[in-house]
Amino acid sequence: MTDTQGEAATTTGPARERLRRWRLVLGGDPADGTGHTLSGQDAAMDGALAALYGKGDRPQAGRDRSAGLGASAPSVARWLGDIRTYFPSSVVQVMQRDAIDRLGLATLLLEPEMLEAVEADVHLVGTLLSLDKAMPETTKETARAVVRKVVEDLEKRLATRTRAVLTGALDRSARVSRPRHHDIDWNRTIAANLKHYLPEHRTVVPDRLVGHGRASRSVKKEIVLCVDQSGSMAASVVYASVFGAVLASMRSVDTRLVVFDTAVVDLTDQLADPVDVLFGTQLGGGTDINRALAYCQSRITRPAETVVVLISDLYEGGIRDEMLKRVAAMKASGVRFVTLLALSDEGAPAYDREHAAALAALGAPAFACTPDLFPEVMAAAVEKRPLPIPDAG
Repeated sequence: MTDTQGEAATTTGPARERLRRWRLVLGGDPADGTGHTLSGQDAAMDGALAALYGKGDRPQAGRDRSAGLGASAPSVARWLGDIRTYFPSSVVQVMQRDAIDRLGLATLLLEPEMLEAVEADVHLVGTLLSLDKAMPETTKETARAVVRKVVEDLEKRLATRTRAVLTGALDRSARVSRPRHHDIDWNRTIAANLKHYLPEHRTVVPDRLVGHGRASRSVKKEIVLCVDQSGSMAASVVYASVFGAVLASMRSVDTRLVVFDTAVVDLTDQLADPVDVLFGTQLGGGTDINRALAYCQSRITRPAETVVVLISDLYEGGIRDEMLKRVAAMKASGVRFVTLLALSDEGAPAYDREHAAALAALGAPAFACTPDLFPEVMAAAVEKRPLPIPDAG
């Protein structure tokens, strides 16, 4: 027995637990230095990790740890069941994503029994959408059910807060100069009349009231979501489709959803069902932002009441200078232009920094946005106040 193994055998309590965890992370190579032996459920967990993250180029001590799940759907289905047994849902989703990327399991998702075994999340939806054209008819119904489950979960998480935040912003954006008593915005009224403060009475005597407009059923704002559907933007496409459906359900907002690669597709008439929207996209291909913005610009009827949200990593395959001129023209006409490098939980992807800097110089700074921040971004855009740009650090 080596000194390390002897030390591991006599280690107890927290120190032994640390060795156990390191052993699971490092994989049992003789050089890992833990000298820790796994058994029972730990050995089964190690086997599940080994199938995905093992090193197939050298033998391991004790238990062979080599990558690979085999080419058969049954072996992958068993592995999917194992990881759902041993790991929490958030970890399962990461491992599934890694299995698709590292071991080329995407094609197995074309089999209905595989789809029924996976843990559904936004990234899985993106993978399914990219496989849509190759998907056999026997799988499509199962795939739609998986996508619908994810979409419905996202709507439950995001819809109520989005409607509440946007409704407040829309009401505030309709301020009137002679409000009724119940419609007075007291904070803004006081701020606007501080010069009329009377020290002897310790009060402000306002000569101008600032108020909220009463909510109405008329359309107050037009929102255009212009979404890059290149392969790297899959999660953003999913979230944009959900938010588009939520915004479309609000009577005071006229919402348009446009997706693009080198072609432009208007999916506005499908916004009642975001699942239909998602299956109307085609992930992958090139990018022509200028063409997409030209289409959006042609549909704007009330520039001063319009917000255009471009969601793209800005890798332009079209005419760069024309794209920038188009953005400048829209802003000059009164359009509020917002550039999001991503609408996802992962932060900023790789993006074209030169184009981002050029847009920022036009007053349209580009930044990544999480789904939880999106309602505040839209509220700020509607009210024409500074955007809540997250700290890049």
